[in-house]
Order: sequence, then structure tokens, then C-alpha cells
Amino acid sequence: MTPTTLALGPQWLDSDYLIGQFGLLGVLAIVFAESGLLIGFFLPGDSLLFTTGLLVTTGKLNQYPLWVVCLLVALAAILGDQAGYLFGRKVGPALFRRPDSKIFKQENVQKAHEFFEKYGPKSLVLARFVPVIRTFTPIIAGVSRMNYRSFITFNIIGGTLWGVGVTLLGAVLGQVEFVRKNIEMMLVAIVLVSVVPIAIEFLRARSKAKKAGEGVERPVPVQRGRHARR
Repeated sequence: MTPTTLALGPQWLDSDYLIGQFGLLGVLAIVFAESGLLIGFFLPGDSLLFTTGLLVTTGKLNQYPLWVVCLLVALAAILGDQAGYLFGRKVGPALFRRPDSKIFKQENVQKAHEFFEKYGPKSLVLARFVPVIRTFTPIIAGVSRMNYRSFITFNIIGGTLWGVGVTLLGAVLGQVEFVRKNIEMMLVAIVLVSVVPIAIEFLRARSKAKKAGEGVERPVPVQRGRHARR
């Protein structure tokens, strides 16, 4: 198949290009990496799964039945979170002391930690649909030494809902004539939708920081009158 290159970033981050070059094996490797490896947070998870489902339906990736693709994607997502959890348990608090680099940002760890603290075990399900956060949440669960049985349960639920759900969404929409005729436009749209949660989180954090800055009380200078003691 001839990949359609989208002008939204580097070619190696374009979902259509990645699928065209590496096929289903590449999709599974990326899903695994983005689900729980520190280096995978920048990979195109949502758009990749949507594109995979769409291309299976349109016949450009028809070597495997859709149900097989969905099953393998869900398995890769679950195993990715499992790897992240085990990594978190091994690294522990040292992760929070790791210095920033071009790839690793301490800010991402803090956001995932806050997300995990806010939503508890169900964060493993919710985080699946939030780029960047979904990569760090299973690692934070490991750092926090979350009960393993609970982790496995929510990991399977989240990995299945995300992996199968987004892939099926692409497959269903791929049957719509308008979508088939405007595949490139749909890929652009799904990438933009994937960025929305990040933008919302950024604006929310910015607003919160602004309010915190305004809430700091400035010291009132003490004025000495002529009756004040000297």
C-alpha cells in the first residue's frame, strides 16, 4: 500500500506511513511501547489504532480479520501496561528524582501521579484515552505498589476498551462512503482530536497556576503614625 503522508509532523510519526512500512507488527510494537514504556509517550496511539481499523475496512490492510487485529491490539496494550507496572515497582521513588532530558520530563510524571491519586484504580481505564498520561499511569501504579490483582483487572478493562474500541471506531467509520473518499482528512481530524485532552490539561494547569499566583497575599506595609511607639 502507498502511505499517505500527513503534514502534521515528522513522517515517522504519521500513522498511515508507519502502518505502510511495518504493518500490523509495527502497530503492535507501538501500542506496547506507548502503553507503558517511558520512551513511548510521544507515539501516535489513538490515530494509529483508528487508522488501523479504517485501513482494515477499506482493504488496504486486509491480511488479517478485524477480530484478530482487535484481539492482538488489546493484548499489546495490556502487556504494555504490565511492563510499565513492573518497571515502576522496580524503579520506585527514584523515578521522581530522575533529571529532565530531551525525552523525559519530570512534569509528565507529576501529572500522571496527580491523575492516579485523583481517580485511583479506575485511572488505568480513564488514562487510556489521554495521550502521554496513559504512558506514565501504569508506571505510577507500580511505584505506588498498587494491589496487583486490582491492577490486572483494571488493566484488562482499560486495554480492551481502548484497543478494541478505537480500532472498531476506525473500522465502522471506514464503511462510510464520505470517510472512504476523505481518508486523509479523517486522519487529520483524529490526530487533532487526540491533542484536545492535552490542550485542555495545559489550559487547566495554566489557569490553576494563575489563580494560585493571584491568591498569594501581599504583606501590608506597617505605617507608623505620630502616636506609634518608637
